[in-house]
Amino acid sequence: MKRTKSLILIALALAGSVFVSPRMLADETNAAAGGQNTEELAKEAQNPVAKLISVPFQNNFNFNVGPNNVTQYILNVQPVIPISLNDNWNLITRIIMPIINQPSPAPGVPNASGLGDINPTFFLSPANASKKFIWGVGPTFTLPTATDSLLGNSEWCAGPAAVALTMQGHWVVGALVNQQWSFAGWGDHYVSAFLAQPFVNYNLPHGWYLSSSPVMTANWAADSHDQWTVPLGGGIGKIQWFGKLPINFQLQAFGNVVKPSYGPDWQLRFQIQFMFPK
Repeated sequence: MKRTKSLILIALALAGSVFVSPRMLADETNAAAGGQNTEELAKEAQNPVAKLISVPFQNNFNFNVGPNNVTQYILNVQPVIPISLNDNWNLITRIIMPIINQPSPAPGVPNASGLGDINPTFFLSPANASKKFIWGVGPTFTLPTATDSLLGNSEWCAGPAAVALTMQGHWVVGALVNQQWSFAGWGDHYVSAFLAQPFVNYNLPHGWYLSSSPVMTANWAADSHDQWTVPLGGGIGKIQWFGKLPINFQLQAFGNVVKPSYGPDWQLRFQIQFMFPK
């Protein structure tokens, strides 16, 4: 518990140091040096299929998990690498590598920490799509890479993924969805999992923006009353320039209005995204 509290305090301290930074007024100058407007860069960071190399580190704190009401910490390392196939098509590779610290959620269940199941996704997206309608489709996979059986499903999974969004004015609005089924492995249960992540962003001056991007999931193999997790909430973000390197800082909080019997009550998410624009 002390370790979890320390991680939360560090995350909030980092967020506070950025969100009150006196360098905010220098953003436009740095943006010009980097060759890109800060608001346009923020929109690219909010576009899952942008032609932008980035490495997000997403810190997730899930509160009141299980009968023991513990706090689960998940660090998602999520490198995004776009590949230009030709003048008309891009392949966007997105890989989620979860690093998990999970105290005992229930009596008789031990603590666990380590690497979870890695989730790569590949989106084929038009290279010259209009900002009014941007899309991508492709396969997604879950690899049984968990270092502890409590941190993964021990199953190979695959399925389709799609994303669609629009950029109009200061708004970036869209959704990402995928569905996976298990097809091999050594786990003792069948996996059929759905994920939907709608996102709404409103961009403000000097790289600030308001954001809501809840991750809704459904476990179709569970009992009907334990299938869905539906969070509601949002937060704030900012593009901060450090010399010629832009970093996207974001802080959001969500309450789970629908959740499984022993799912978390709410979540705090703090993300640091390193961006490498051309």
